[in-house]
Amino acid sequence: MRPKYSVVVPAYNEEEVIGETYKRLSKVMLGMGETYELVFVNDGSRDKTAELIAEYCETDSAVRLVNFSRNFGHMPAISAGMAHARGEAIFIIDADLQDPPEIFPQMAEKWREGYHVVYGQRKKREGESFFKKVSAKIFYRFIRRMTSVDLPVDTGEFRLIDRKVCDAVNRLPEKHRYIRGLVSWVGFKQTAVMYVRQERFAGQTKYPLRKMIAFAIDATAAFSYKPLRIATTLGFLISIGSFIHIAIILFQWLFTSTTIPGWASTISVVLLMQGIVLMILGIMGEYIGRIYAEVKNRPSYIVQEIIGHDDDA
Repeated sequence: MRPKYSVVVPAYNEEEVIGETYKRLSKVMLGMGETYELVFVNDGSRDKTAELIAEYCETDSAVRLVNFSRNFGHMPAISAGMAHARGEAIFIIDADLQDPPEIFPQMAEKWREGYHVVYGQRKKREGESFFKKVSAKIFYRFIRRMTSVDLPVDTGEFRLIDRKVCDAVNRLPEKHRYIRGLVSWVGFKQTAVMYVRQERFAGQTKYPLRKMIAFAIDATAAFSYKPLRIATTLGFLISIGSFIHIAIILFQWLFTSTTIPGWASTISVVLLMQGIVLMILGIMGEYIGRIYAEVKNRPSYIVQEIIGHDDDA
């Protein structure tokens, strides 16, 4: 029998918090008074995360565990959870409890009003450094400006999606999956629920600055051609400037006795041009790399085992 709600919970090295996550999720879902399932996706954790969740599977028929064969990443873990979720509505939440499951009832109320996607939008971030808050603010606005889909700012994957949206996203064949971008791209009726992002209950963040930058590159390459257009425009402007410079040099050589400056300025210009060329090649390389990954057609993740009750029959 299909449950009313599914809760997709990607987890990587979360043994310090997974017990509290299970307790809070179970309490909230039981309080909603509908059938539900908790779909934990263990993304190749190296600690006892998988063992702890497997214990919950033995004592709670609502819990299922999807075990990856190794660490594939946050987006593949969410994709796997969505693929195995059976509910009419699917909540997506990270295991670190920074996003409070207590606002699930508000999301569900919006869903019952007719919205197909209800995303959590952060109005405040607690327990984070000034640098983290500023960099996150810049990150979300940069992504919004660079991508070709309407991505709401200050949102993550924390949301409720209708079965129709989940199926539509699951059918998309691409391998580099930026979930919040795909959910926005497929459309449907969407709205926000405001909330305060909490400090991590325990453990360490899985998104340091290095991963945030890589995430921004992935999101931009997945949903925008703007970097390529910027590179083309930059190359065009540099070419015009170069032709004008050559014309000036020829004019000076033919009609004046002005001496041309020495090699230092020439080397500086050459190095600048080479740097720009390498930057443009790097941008092109990002897109070509994604084409290469798609052509290989490897799966985004490999499931080692699924633990838990399956009462579809």
